[in-house]
Amino acid sequence: MIEAEYQEQIDFVIARLKEEREKAHLSQIELSFAAGLSQNQVNCIETGRNIPNLYTIIRLCKALHIKPESLFAVQDEERKKAAQTIIELVKKYV
Repeated sequence: MIEAEYQEQIDFVIARLKEEREKAHLSQIELSFAAGLSQNQVNCIETGRNIPNLYTIIRLCKALHIKPESLFAVQDEERKKAAQTIIELVKKYV
């Protein structure tokens, strides 16, 4: 079971991915093709049934032409540090 504070951040990232997909006027099928994923994977991520791993987040971001750090909310100092750590990890693999 995921702790509430982490679930909140996960939900935010998932919502941001969907928002960016819609902003790009892409269907789930189009995004899945561009990211090399199945449409079912994209649907499961957007509906919260699956939590994307770092590799999947990077693939989706590349397909959406966005920086991974744009997916993370920074609301307080602790989250800012956590987001910065994640951003540094993501940058290593982009």
